Amino acid sequence: MRVEVLALALIVGLANYVFRYGPIGARLGAGQAGGAGWIARFLAATGPAAIATLVVASVLPLAGADRGPLVAGVAGVLALWVWRRSVVLATLGGAAAYGLVFAVSA
Repeated sequence: MRVEVLALALIVGLANYVFRYGPIGARLGAGQAGGAGWIARFLAATGPAAIATLVVASVLPLAGADRGPLVAGVAGVLALWVWRRSVVLATLGGAAAYGLVFAVSA
């Protein structure tokens, strides 16, 4: 087994564990009306943990030589999310920025 594959698996596994354990350990949502239990917090954190795991697994191979498209895509997503708080707009804008910079640099 290659060392890079093992390192990637360990990083993704650690990030996944932290995203799942974080809300439970920090007792997020404990003060909400209705008192969400630890299972509800665990299940609520599963979706973002899965998305974060997929992002890390997808982005790490792109962090090689040409980082321009990756940086443009991430910057586009973050800027549009902060500006409009829309997942759809941020996703489409990030993909457009990535594609535009990739097309210009190719």
